[in-house]
Amino acid sequence: MPKTFPLVSTQWLGEHLGDDDVIVLDASIYLDPARDGAPAEFRSGLDDYERRGHIPGARFADLFTQFSDPGAPFPFTRPTASQLAAAASWLGIARTSHVIIYDDLTNQWAARLWWVLRSYGHPRVSVLDGGLRKYRAEGRPLEFGLSPYVKANYTLPLPAGTVATTNDVLDIVEGRRPGRLICLLQKDDFSGRVPGRSRPGHIPGSANLPFVELLNEADNSLRPAVELRDLFKARTALAGEVVVTYCGGGVASALGALALAVIGYDATLEYDGSLAEWTADHSRPLEIGEA
Repeated sequence: MPKTFPLVSTQWLGEHLGDDDVIVLDASIYLDPARDGAPAEFRSGLDDYERRGHIPGARFADLFTQFSDPGAPFPFTRPTASQLAAAASWLGIARTSHVIIYDDLTNQWAARLWWVLRSYGHPRVSVLDGGLRKYRAEGRPLEFGLSPYVKANYTLPLPAGTVATTNDVLDIVEGRRPGRLICLLQKDDFSGRVPGRSRPGHIPGSANLPFVELLNEADNSLRPAVELRDLFKARTALAGEVVVTYCGGGVASALGALALAVIGYDATLEYDGSLAEWTADHSRPLEIGEA
């Protein structure tokens, strides 16, 4: 089976749309702002997928109920193995499929689904560099409505060791395990200055690398690998130590996991529960202020 790179370009996708083994997924989720006293709320991107257009042949991947565990106590928790197999089968994904994922934002949702599939050992999964924003800006063709496809019978590969548990993170914080924690939240959120979190701040000992710094503002693509490496090396040595990425709920931090894969750094884990899980127990420490 050919090796796949974590990113593919819009040009590559344009040349391979329609290949028998290529399956394109739209993983968009939107955050509607708070209004009239109601809190901000996440919204499925399915309506936008149908009405505003999507890459031809792309299938909509629901990160609310298909590729997350809706019964878990925290939003967007990684699905169980059986849930993942059922979701992949529903979308016609085979174990040999090269899955290309994008979203209509900064590709943090695409990175999240990339990580979910990768965490269960799917061998061929990539993110479309720049996502739908770059694809659309280049004037490439769009399709509207639902794209037809045939369901499959997905068989799970062996899970990959990419998941950090709360106990793993606690071991790093308390010095029982070597490792480096990198938080991908924005600076104000990391430092505890953003209102709305029941327990503001960050996990002790963390470095801060806001996920937006990984992106080229001009076209929404990831920055070149040499620049990504420099950004991470300013926070950790990248000398074989385990790097654990986290954020508020394990979504933005997946973009950090993707960037680490792009630079070829394999000693990485993603804290699935992130601050949502960490802060649920008031005995777990938090720090306020800059890194």
